[in-house]
Amino acid sequence: MRLLTIIVSMLLWYETVLGQEAYRVQGSLKTRSSDRVVAQARITLENTMISTVSDHEGNFTLTVGGKGEYVLLIEAPDYLDKRLPVHIGEGSVDLGVLVLEPDIQTEQADNLITLTDSEVVDDGADTNPSGLLQATRDVFLNRAAFDFGQAFFRVRGYDSRNGRVSINGFPMNKFIDGRPQWNNWGGLNDITRNQQFSNGLAASDFTFGGILGNTNIDTRPSGLRPGTRLSASVSNRTYSGRLMATHNSSTENKGLAYTLSASRRWAEQGYIEGTLYDAYSLYGAIEYGLSERHSLNLTGIFASNRRGRSSAITEEVFELAGKRYNPYWGHQDGDIRNARERLIEEPIFMFNHRFESPKFSLNTGLAYQFGIHAKSRLGYYNAPNPDPTYYRYLPSYYINSPIGANFRSANLAKEGFLAAPQIDWAKVYTANGNGEAAYLLYDDTVDDEQLTLNTIGNANLGKRFQFDFGLTYRKLTSHNYAKINDLLGAESYVDIDPFSYTLNDVDGALHKGETQVFNYNYVIRASQLEGFGQIRYSSGPWSTFLSAKYSSTQYQREGLFRNERFMSNSLGESAQVGFDDYGFKSGLTYRISGRHWVDLHGAFLNRPPVLQNVFINPRENNAVVPDVESETVSSVDLNYNFRLPDFTGRISGFYSRFQNTTDINFFFVDAGIGSDFVQEVLTDLDKLHMGMEIGMEYRPSSAVKLSAVAAIGKYLYASNPSLSINFDTSGREEDLINLEGNVDLGASQIKDYRLPQGPQQAYALGIEYRDPNYWWVGATTNYLADNHVGISAITRTASFYLDPETGRPFPEATTENAEKLLKQESLDNFYLLNLVGGKSWLKNGKYISIFVSINNLFDAVFRTGGYEQARNGNFGQLQEDNMSGTPSFAPKYWYGYGRTYFLNLAFSF
Repeated sequence: MRLLTIIVSMLLWYETVLGQEAYRVQGSLKTRSSDRVVAQARITLENTMISTVSDHEGNFTLTVGGKGEYVLLIEAPDYLDKRLPVHIGEGSVDLGVLVLEPDIQTEQADNLITLTDSEVVDDGADTNPSGLLQATRDVFLNRAAFDFGQAFFRVRGYDSRNGRVSINGFPMNKFIDGRPQWNNWGGLNDITRNQQFSNGLAASDFTFGGILGNTNIDTRPSGLRPGTRLSASVSNRTYSGRLMATHNSSTENKGLAYTLSASRRWAEQGYIEGTLYDAYSLYGAIEYGLSERHSLNLTGIFASNRRGRSSAITEEVFELAGKRYNPYWGHQDGDIRNARERLIEEPIFMFNHRFESPKFSLNTGLAYQFGIHAKSRLGYYNAPNPDPTYYRYLPSYYINSPIGANFRSANLAKEGFLAAPQIDWAKVYTANGNGEAAYLLYDDTVDDEQLTLNTIGNANLGKRFQFDFGLTYRKLTSHNYAKINDLLGAESYVDIDPFSYTLNDVDGALHKGETQVFNYNYVIRASQLEGFGQIRYSSGPWSTFLSAKYSSTQYQREGLFRNERFMSNSLGESAQVGFDDYGFKSGLTYRISGRHWVDLHGAFLNRPPVLQNVFINPRENNAVVPDVESETVSSVDLNYNFRLPDFTGRISGFYSRFQNTTDINFFFVDAGIGSDFVQEVLTDLDKLHMGMEIGMEYRPSSAVKLSAVAAIGKYLYASNPSLSINFDTSGREEDLINLEGNVDLGASQIKDYRLPQGPQQAYALGIEYRDPNYWWVGATTNYLADNHVGISAITRTASFYLDPETGRPFPEATTENAEKLLKQESLDNFYLLNLVGGKSWLKNGKYISIFVSINNLFDAVFRTGGYEQARNGNFGQLQEDNMSGTPSFAPKYWYGYGRTYFLNLAFSF
């Protein structure tokens, strides 16, 4: 603390010694109709650290340290950015009343929400991070969000874990996977518009952050437009209808302001068959100004989202049933019933105290979040697999038979599938008629409680320096269990593992009923203390920053069931697993002129592995990945920016390396060392991301705008990681291969294979016309390429070459033959044409707006991603399965939406 005081004092002295005469730039902001002020707008002198926000009367004042030519940037939610040249000569400048024009493209953000919502891929795949990009008007990032996003494009190939999302300063990224859960505030579009965004490695006011960028959503009533807004939407994407209402009071009532918002979204099924949508969201906030500098804010968010899930499918199933096919549902009494639903209900309560002065601001608060994230599943015991796409039910099973192809049976299988391609719920209930469940519907449930304490400070240390700091403490208690949802006509279920015939709950009842916990039951506890400090300096054409962070993270598992397969380490608490991590990042900006500048950023940081990659099989035991360590991330980017009167843009190059990462996967495999359900553990895994981004925008006239965007990347596995497998059903201690219950398969030869991170190349050309009568229309043509299927790591180990019957290599498993089988599949390149348009009216201070978008106008069929199935884990089986050209265990793919639309009508007053 003494050292910090000395540093601050020296900086202040330095500023005093070198100080120049100060000048003021002031003005006030109003809407186009001049009947409303614009409060909480951010006013910045571009390429400096001088900024402020307008007060509740729309007034603002900036203090400038010297004479010169400046550009004043005004930003406010729902209004167009305004830039003004400002000349500071012999005295202060009064700009008078500045009028902001409403952004008639505001509704496009609602369109982005539906896109982001539809990009949630089930069964462990990532969600697209494009939702991070709403707060920026960068032409490249906007194209990535609004156009490339529908093809699961990832900015720089990064997982969304690499972006930090906060609400009112509280981090929203989850311990389990490091990703933000957007459904926690889904449907509250009116509330989440006010965002602060820093791109990539740029300095942020509120966090050290990640290398993808940082978004802070500010939901204070004082930062939102006063009034009432009603909107209705129809779409054929994830939901078919949406209603939303928001009211925000003015801030003039003795310092008290409040906001209320609610929305409802629904669909019997979305674009993909059987994907029901049932969601509603509620928001309330009260802000009270204790004085001009102190305010209190209480916020509550509740978003309930229930959705029917869908599955990746093989090419064989696609040819039989089409791209909208989903095997997870069937009709029951004439209604659609999806066996795999997801329910998220995790309310958030926040309390903030804010202190704001011209030189210093401090945001301190407490947040509490709790609730469930449940995924339903149709289980079965001593009964046929109910999945209509199970490999034994498809034609390829008979074509690839080891005793020879049986085309008659293959044709019968085809006819049978086409006649009954969905789950037969009636047969499920019939099979359960004897009282003991052969089938049951259960929920994999995560019941979380998390407490967060947070403080963020920003201090202007004279005219050239700014100091930012923050401290966050989070504590999570996560109860994980399987709960019987529906016995489907049976009376009870026998709680044993169907493959090893061992007890899941040795100390509990053998027979379980509805609403009871079965199969697995454990608690995960996680805590983290994280702090950061950042110093920024600006002088003349140069500006720079240096940021540092430190975190201490602790994980622990407590088993609540004694599992017969792991009698010694399934019940009770595990040892604590701890990580101490640090990070540094820095940036340098040189302003060639007021219209051209160059940024250089670099970062080196350690971070703890996410929870899901620490415990090998937490559902059954306390085992931890041996010698698990923190991950290392190093990244650098170089950016050239230009802003001419009619031509703006950015050209960036980047290089990032992720080292010492861990990854855990679950699947059934027939490998050279045996067949079983396994947990695959990859350690010492490195990944490399490099490439460039280009985004340019040209205005040949005030009404026409042209844009061109390109992303050219190369994302690779950069090491041959160590791979071990842990056996699931043979885990009884007398059967363990070693004391850890795992088999070390050595290195997986995956270096230089492409990462399955979506298209690694993306290009777009766009044109937009904005009419003076407040209507607009735009079109964008997009080309996406260089997308690859995710590979199976276990087939790239030495065990792949072993015959499980002899324990010796297959004679025909030469390097050449193996390379043909293991060649990574590239997905087809494709074009997409998207159209958008809208119109707004202003009548007596009331706004009416309409927005429409049509994506994939020509209904192109394309794959957004896929993965190799790991079932065939040895050369002999994989070769045999591929001989027919229609493998039973071919890669599975996700297919993009065809032609879709979104229409929104809004009324504001």
